[in-house]
Amino acid sequence: MGRHKAILLALTMLVVGMIGARQADAQTFRTYRCADGTQFIVGFYDADNRAFLQIDGEPVALAKRLTVSGARYSGAGITLVIGKTGSTTVKHLKRPVTACAGI
Repeated sequence: MGRHKAILLALTMLVVGMIGARQADAQTFRTYRCADGTQFIVGFYDADNRAFLQIDGEPVALAKRLTVSGARYSGAGITLVIGKTGSTTVKHLKRPVTACAGI
């Protein structure tokens, strides 16, 4: 009887581990087009507080920064701001801040 319980416990742990790993993979991707012609894709993963951008053909991971409202991410000369109302701006390289909309 003890052996069957051990096997059942091992199978239960395996299934729970697979479900947990599946939930960690949850992700959201959005594509944006900006007023200055810039286009980028941003990805968010549930298990990570960074924003992952594909901008100007390059992948960039942006760290989440403190902000009063909405969300702000920055790194590698790029700043992405997503307001609580959904308004989005990006500043990259030496270009000015530009408004962006999801497509």
